[in-house]
Amino acid sequence: MDFLRPATWQEALAAKAEHPSAVPIAGGTDVMVEINFDHRRPEHLLDLNRIGELTTWQIADDHVRLGASVPYAAIMENLRTELPGLALASHTVASPQIRNRGGVGGNLGTASPAGDAHPALLAAGAEVEAESVRGTRLIPIDDFYTGVKRNALAPDELIRAVRVKKADGPQQYSKVGTRNAMVIAVCAFGLALHPDTRTVRTGIGSAAPTPVRARVAEDFLGAALEEGGFWDNGKVITPSVVRQFADLVAAACNPIDDVRGTARYRRHAVGVMARRQLGWTWERYRGAGRTLRGAA
Repeated sequence: MDFLRPATWQEALAAKAEHPSAVPIAGGTDVMVEINFDHRRPEHLLDLNRIGELTTWQIADDHVRLGASVPYAAIMENLRTELPGLALASHTVASPQIRNRGGVGGNLGTASPAGDAHPALLAAGAEVEAESVRGTRLIPIDDFYTGVKRNALAPDELIRAVRVKKADGPQQYSKVGTRNAMVIAVCAFGLALHPDTRTVRTGIGSAAPTPVRARVAEDFLGAALEEGGFWDNGKVITPSVVRQFADLVAAACNPIDDVRGTARYRRHAVGVMARRQLGWTWERYRGAGRTLRGAA
């Protein structure tokens, strides 16, 4: 196994172009596990740790640009206002040591359906900034996951950053695991209310071959909120709407039975999380969320 260690981003792109099968490594929290268990033996490892720009972020008017190697700990500490859903997801990642090393870029590169960041990125409406020696392109998060541990990156592309829309309304995230820390998700769910566009977005993890959105549930809830005037009057959402939203979210799952949980349990748990998160986010919207929106 050859170890490539570029000093600049341009050198990294050139190395990836020359060795398209090279596996990028930054935090190493996923790659090293696979190597240690002999599940993967790449010919080349592409170390990105010398490229400082990958650990920085910029806050623009409507989005945050996260370098691919910004650690989860930094998101928790510095971006909980702009990216509340992703900050909540970051809290659930493994241990403090892993949160100080792992980043969203690695989660995306691995593209595991159980990756903790995926539901929050789907709910927020992120874009993946992919780059090669041929140029840069933005991949909508909805188009990024193409199969089990497969993504839309070309062989010569690297993830440079992730662009995540700043929250314009309440966001939530929760995860079910066999214990509170150092655990792979049995299932996970993220929800974001977008009052500016009067839309709802969701993200489901570890309950389908890829991270997915519950689009039918989103459309149903968006229509119910609009038709009932809830965005404007801030009234409590009727229980029947909450139940149907949760049922539609559960129906969007396509889980399997494995050692962590059964398909039936995963579907049920995702529905419970959807119901609870809708209650939490709507209460937040009715209070501080609506006040802030009205002031804008």
